[in-house]
Amino acid sequence: MVEKAYKFRFYPTPEQESLLRRTLGCVRLVYNKALAARTQAWYEHQERVGYKQTSAMLTSWKKQKDLGFLTEVSSVPLQQGLRHLQTAFTNFFSGRTKYPNFKKKRNGGSAEFTSSAFKWKDGQVYLAKCAEPLPIRWSRQLPQNCVPSTITVKLEPSPKMVCVFES
Repeated sequence: MVEKAYKFRFYPTPEQESLLRRTLGCVRLVYNKALAARTQAWYEHQERVGYKQTSAMLTSWKKQKDLGFLTEVSSVPLQQGLRHLQTAFTNFFSGRTKYPNFKKKRNGGSAEFTSSAFKWKDGQVYLAKCAEPLPIRWSRQLPQNCVPSTITVKLEPSPKMVCVFES
């Protein structure tokens, strides 16, 4: 089966926008901290740190007083960020790409929600930790019986927010 992606613009309420911006910031922070930890482990001890270890690090970061805000956002996009970092390292070690770069704030950012972190109900999308559905501007109809498997929320540099449905 071929996966398809559908991109739509949406106009979040102020509460949703605040939560989504915090989520994007937390995803970037976790990705960058994990990349720094993996790089440091290699240069200091010549040991490779995998997804499992970075996931354990994320749990410990959430318990730190200065990083307690990580618990305010959904954990699924944070875990997905670690999975994307693992994919970047896999591609690096197989010689397909360069060493992974740190994420920058100016590029907007993205957060990927898997099916456990959102509800698809009557053509409405309810993200984790959001009480109201996303006010998506449906520029076209989704195909019949199309249920998204992942939803990626992106903040584009313009700054507009878009939602990408993958099914």
